[in-house]
Amino acid sequence: MKRLLLVAVLALFSMAALSACNTMEGLGKDVKKLGEKVEDKASN
Repeated sequence: MKRLLLVAVLALFSMAALSACNTMEGLGKDVKKLGEKVEDKASN
């Protein structure tokens, strides 16, 4: 029973870590686009 609980907890932590990576990747893309827009405005 303890082993099943441990596996379930590890699975939940793994899913949380993977979803956090996707979120950070999306945030990085948004920041990159924002930087490109600022560059375009500065060069005009």
